[in-house]
Amino acid sequence: MKFYSTNKKTSPVSLHDAVVKGLAADKGLYMPEVIRRFPPAFYQNMKEMTLREISFVVAEAFFGEDVEADKLKEIVYDALNFDIPLVRVADNRYSLELFHGPTLAFKDVGARFMARLLGYFNRQEKRQVNVLVATSGDTGSAVANGFLDVPGVKVFVLYPQGKVSEIQEKQFTTLGHNITALEVSGTFDDCQALVKRAFMDPELNEKLYLTSANSINVARFLPQSFYYFYAYAQLCGMVEHPEQVVFSVPSGNFGNLTAGLIAKRMGLPVKRFIAANNRNDVFLQYLSTGVYTPRPSVATIANAMDVGDPSNFARILDLYGHSHEAICADISGVSYTDDQIRRTMHDTFRNEQYLLDPHGACGYQALVDGLQPGEIGICLETAHPAKFLDTVESAIGEPVPVPEKLRDFMQGEKQSILMPVGFNAFKHFLLNQQ
Repeated sequence: MKFYSTNKKTSPVSLHDAVVKGLAADKGLYMPEVIRRFPPAFYQNMKEMTLREISFVVAEAFFGEDVEADKLKEIVYDALNFDIPLVRVADNRYSLELFHGPTLAFKDVGARFMARLLGYFNRQEKRQVNVLVATSGDTGSAVANGFLDVPGVKVFVLYPQGKVSEIQEKQFTTLGHNITALEVSGTFDDCQALVKRAFMDPELNEKLYLTSANSINVARFLPQSFYYFYAYAQLCGMVEHPEQVVFSVPSGNFGNLTAGLIAKRMGLPVKRFIAANNRNDVFLQYLSTGVYTPRPSVATIANAMDVGDPSNFARILDLYGHSHEAICADISGVSYTDDQIRRTMHDTFRNEQYLLDPHGACGYQALVDGLQPGEIGICLETAHPAKFLDTVESAIGEPVPVPEKLRDFMQGEKQSILMPVGFNAFKHFLLNQQ
């Protein structure tokens, strides 16, 4: 399959080139030329299938023309060595728990898949690949752990100084080996800008083999569609007539929402989506006005969503032919303050005995506020609450048990390199890593 740029100023490329390049030469994001619809029989049989079985079918639709079936199955099955359970919270509201992977965040799915796919391509070429990834929290840990000790791959994680939780930071600054953490004196948007500019720099690209593991990479964001199908499959086993399904998606860089929209385009019977935002609500403003106005991000307790210029907005525009009306027909938006997020964590824990992290709290409150009669809501619980220990504990007034996986990370010693916001310093650093 070929992948085209959302800016449509360059020729379509192969899966290999889309994955290795990350960003198109015209600064657009890659999209698959074909989004296949599955036959009704697939949806009728899904409730009998495992996460791995469903994910392999979906993966074949995107990657099957370029990767041998046995290799692709190996990649999918190895990446998804954990479950993603759907849990009933109250009445017609469910939580899709995406925090059962190695770093306890949803990004384990895309990061582990991409690491294995890139490793597959790299074994054929035998040259060093440099992965650049900007993180507002969970992406860095998922990518770093997914790529740890992958032969021929170096990973550089850029994160905003003082703007990720201690647990998140420890998950990618304590690994060493082929993982380097760069602590940038700015915001997530500054980190993302450095990565994007690196891909556009002729000298860097002439001397280095660069790619990205952010959700701008097709191998990172497309696998996120897997768990929308699996969520629906589980719902079919819980509800006799799983109609009127609404997905509420905590939204930062919008890779997660875009993957869900693509799942819908493939025939998944979803009625609509809710983009749940914190105070960084540029997408909500777009829905209201039809005008997209990016602005600097502001810090919130749902820090992984602190994005003022979401990259994947370009993919949503492309998917809907830049039609504001069509986008609004499928997606609504909400925005919550820190106080509202805290109240949701507190009330849900007290009333439903269910513990949410700050991001999942945005998604869950959107269901509480926005579900219509007859609708069934699924919120994406994107990270384990213990990753935001101080915030969650202060909200619910009780200690939160820390999983063993996180305790192990906390015992490691932080190793990071301070990096100014200026691009020249970042470029000089990269050129001296070879």
